[in-house]
Amino acid sequence: MTGALHSAVEIEQPAATILIVDDTPQNLTILGELLCPSYQIRAANSGERALRAARTGTRPDLILLDVMMPGMDGYEVLGKLRADPMTADIPVIFITAMSASEDEERGLQQGAVDYISKPFNPAVVLARVRTQLELKQARDRLARENDWLEQEISRRMRENLLIQDLSVRALACLAEARDTETGNHIVRTQLYVEVLARHLVEHPAFSSALSGSRLEMVVKAAPLHDIGKVGIPDAILLKPGRLTPEEFDIMKTHPLIGADAIDRAIAQSLAGADTGTAELADGAFTFLKVAREISLGHQEKWDGSGYPAGLSGAEIPVSARLMALADVFDALISRRVYKPPMSLDEATRIILDGRNKHFDPDVVDAFVACRDRFAEIAARFPDHETESTGETR
Repeated sequence: MTGALHSAVEIEQPAATILIVDDTPQNLTILGELLCPSYQIRAANSGERALRAARTGTRPDLILLDVMMPGMDGYEVLGKLRADPMTADIPVIFITAMSASEDEERGLQQGAVDYISKPFNPAVVLARVRTQLELKQARDRLARENDWLEQEISRRMRENLLIQDLSVRALACLAEARDTETGNHIVRTQLYVEVLARHLVEHPAFSSALSGSRLEMVVKAAPLHDIGKVGIPDAILLKPGRLTPEEFDIMKTHPLIGADAIDRAIAQSLAGADTGTAELADGAFTFLKVAREISLGHQEKWDGSGYPAGLSGAEIPVSARLMALADVFDALISRRVYKPPMSLDEATRIILDGRNKHFDPDVVDAFVACRDRFAEIAARFPDHETESTGETR
């Protein structure tokens, strides 16, 4: 355990508070005088007052509870204490004149931690009280340490996720730095994908592909959709205006380049991993596999006329289908050297025309339902006031 943890939890504790519950004044006096030198003492002479005392003022660390009391007996008091989250974990020692083992067993089954018999033996009372308080202090210390550990694990997980997010965004920005589609393209398209994914997560055709943590992985991987453009020659990638058919054939290799880069990253990581790390590979590399799906499939079309594999319909991964619409929509509403930005209505018309051709019809329906959200994202993250060149490919 770290020094920071020790300093956080190993602090001097005040004297424990004990609540004594007994309807006999003599017993309250005897126990109070016996325990007062070492502990803070509170007293109650009925079950009703005991319950109020346990819930108000200084919370007791231990309750000594008489079994045989008029009105509400000790068993009923214990049941009510255990049923209340505020008092459920306070240890209770029964004090009783009864000696039958079945009575003792009943109390222990209800949650009492020990019994003290009348008449009181001072040494036994002190020993049993001290034992139960030490156990409670140990449980409390363990709970504080567990809380600290949970907070530390949560902090480190958030830190790792932030590092992962920054790494993904750095790779996406590296690819975009060579492209002429600058500005907030990767920010907008990622948000469009998230809107579509959250709208479709309950849809029967999409729920399995977006269930659990997979939805977040799809959103996080979206910025890597064009990472393969780093492998396209500048003469083609930076060319103003439209490409020739030959140049476009080269441009169409960027999904394969991106997918191959991710495959090699996974293979190299596995090659350098020990057996234990390799066994975790399926879980650890799920995110990269989703990124590969998006990179390889975002230029495929629903009718099979896309590239690089000419996939159609459900052959195209869900993540790539979402990315395809997000990418095209952003291209339509963005300025290019050969065209001004389209209006929302114009872009919507083209998206609708692409239903069952370029796009999954269910994804188009999701877009229509969420069109106002798309417009809000576009307005919130506009491109910088610099004229871009080239075209969306």
